[in-house]
Amino acid sequence: MSSQSPHHRVSTHQQHYHNNSPTTTLSEDDSNSEPNDLRTNPEKIRHHSAATFPGYPFFGTGQHNSGSMPSQHSQHSSGQQYVATNECRLIEYRGARIAAFLSANRSQCSEYLLCLPQAFELFLKHLVGGLHTVYTKLKRLDIVPIVCNVEQVRILRGLGAIQPGVNRCKLLSTQDFDVLYKDCTTASLYIN
Repeated sequence: MSSQSPHHRVSTHQQHYHNNSPTTTLSEDDSNSEPNDLRTNPEKIRHHSAATFPGYPFFGTGQHNSGSMPSQHSQHSSGQQYVATNECRLIEYRGARIAAFLSANRSQCSEYLLCLPQAFELFLKHLVGGLHTVYTKLKRLDIVPIVCNVEQVRILRGLGAIQPGVNRCKLLSTQDFDVLYKDCTTASLYIN
């Protein structure tokens, strides 16, 4: 039996614990802060954001430990599997600014997971009938999008990427979206 009291061991454990992922939403320009700016430690956030991907604002709560839940994974026929984090950024993609989460299992080349409803509105709406058609195409292409967790949906709503009443959303890697986009543009060429 140890000479230290259990209370002392708990406080020692608490000294070593430090949460490096505060909830934040930052605009690109500090002087033009948005109403949804939730800042707890801007210096720490800016440092983390700049170190990971300079030039992109950081939105989120850090990496989400999804365990082995299948709803957090996306897999394409190539076998590449993605795990979503709660780290969201507004990225420049195909000439538009779009909300995207970082992939937790990114290798040397970083991979973003796009907000599928927002990507549909920006790039596919004029090519296909509706979002249901997109899901049908994804199934045919053997692409399984990631189902957002509650925190990810909250972040996307706060950014305006999805409507306020929406409580579900799916994510798609940029590689998988490129395959989908090519399929949609090829199909629409034959229709016209």
